[in-house]
Amino acid sequence: MRILAAATDGAWLRRALADVDEILVDHAHCEKKAASTALSLLFRYPERGELLVPLARLAQEELGHFAEVVEVLDARGVGLRHQVPSSYAGALMAAVRPAEPDRLVDTLLCAALIEARSCERMQLLADALTDDRLVTLYRGLLRAEARHHATYVRLAAAVVDSDAVDARLAELAWHEAAVIAEATPRPRLHA
Repeated sequence: MRILAAATDGAWLRRALADVDEILVDHAHCEKKAASTALSLLFRYPERGELLVPLARLAQEELGHFAEVVEVLDARGVGLRHQVPSSYAGALMAAVRPAEPDRLVDTLLCAALIEARSCERMQLLADALTDDRLVTLYRGLLRAEARHHATYVRLAAAVVDSDAVDARLAELAWHEAAVIAEATPRPRLHA
């Protein structure tokens, strides 16, 4: 499922390859935030039974990915540390409409776009890295990332009809592309 409006440019990959450890630290934080997003939706929408089990499973899987990345960091002698956060997620979420159910739909679709961007960039890393452990890590995560963005789109379609989801996803994808284009160049998954 191709949901991004624009592909990552080559400059991002060059920055990422120049500072792989920083990308890995950011990646660990991203997995933690992804789990937190799924849990936050569980707390915010307990009456939405159709969301509960898929979001719980997603949160569990994201925490597993967090642990995988932390293990890779440990093996490389790199500790998890605070980073200056990327403005990506906040800028993307600024497009979320305030009234329900639009707020829920937009939040789910923004999460789908974040997962899709992660998937795209993990593929780029898997294809470009020479460290076998890192290649294995990123190739191993690709299927899950693709499943995650598809899950978020499917959950949005459980809230409103699929035509409305498709139209809004296209709008948000162009917004996401603009956010990526304007991001401060840093070695981050989403900058």
